Amino acid sequence: MNTRHLGKSDQRITSIGFGSWAIGGGKWEFAWGAQDDKDSIAAIRAALDAGVNWIDTAAVYGLGHSEEIVAKALEGVRPRPYLFTKCSLVWDDRGAIGHNLRAESIRRECEASLRRLRVDAIDLYQIHWPNPDEEIEEGWTTMTTLQKEGKIRYLGVSNFSVEQMRRVQAIAPIASLQSQYSLLHRELEDEVLPFVARESIGFLAYSPMGSGLLTGAMTRDRIDRMPADDWRRRSRDFLEPQLSRNLELAELLRGIGNRHGHSPGEVAIAWVLRNPVVTGAIVGARRPEQVRGSFGGAEFRLSTEDLAEIEAFFEPAAASLG
Repeated sequence: MNTRHLGKSDQRITSIGFGSWAIGGGKWEFAWGAQDDKDSIAAIRAALDAGVNWIDTAAVYGLGHSEEIVAKALEGVRPRPYLFTKCSLVWDDRGAIGHNLRAESIRRECEASLRRLRVDAIDLYQIHWPNPDEEIEEGWTTMTTLQKEGKIRYLGVSNFSVEQMRRVQAIAPIASLQSQYSLLHRELEDEVLPFVARESIGFLAYSPMGSGLLTGAMTRDRIDRMPADDWRRRSRDFLEPQLSRNLELAELLRGIGNRHGHSPGEVAIAWVLRNPVVTGAIVGARRPEQVRGSFGGAEFRLSTEDLAEIEAFFEPAAASLG
């Protein structure tokens, strides 16, 4: 799998990384329903076998469980892949989640993630959400201190605006920005992506397959049967009026993929990676067979005709807005 430099860091990462949001399982606000830990470990190892050299997780995924499962999956694995995790979302004894970027909270989170991941240093530590906004500078400054202490190698942000990135840049360099980017969410193309390109900040795209909507495996019946604790049941992308159009787009991707021997999800990933600003796409998998059905998007290149067909799908909507 080809690799790209993550911003100005010395880390060369594969164009696809393993996303471990869903494998957190558990009963928390943004869970994907129940998850089998054995399947999670098998999925991570299948991704490593496919050539992936980085894993993205977060403390809040499963309220710490995702980080623990990542550590279990990596037992005895050498060389170890890069480990990227996040801070700022914290929870209380009842599992209620809140935002905190205060110095003592960031330090506490970092120490806990190091223990769960069983490492001496986190390769990329990211502020998960820029909330509370007035605490951004304090959180970023604390991360620079942890970096000097050798507990963090590089600092990143997630879901930040251009203005917020400028604020933390004044304190210390940003290695990467992680944000949602897919055929369903292209809002970053106007301002954010040009900014990170100019500043040589790496960009990690999460949910490139629209949280499963563009895999080709999603149907209305499957959505109706989702467990009550699957956060996607509340997502606007999975509700009308967006749902019908999103499923129609998935069928278009299926047709393109059939011409090239790729799945709809791989077409969706290839579309994200066709943008030279994107350093890597975060692709989640809950079972090893899902790895085999999507990670081929790392090497797939869409033709000019394929891209034109995809853009044509959006032209009626663009025209109605004009």
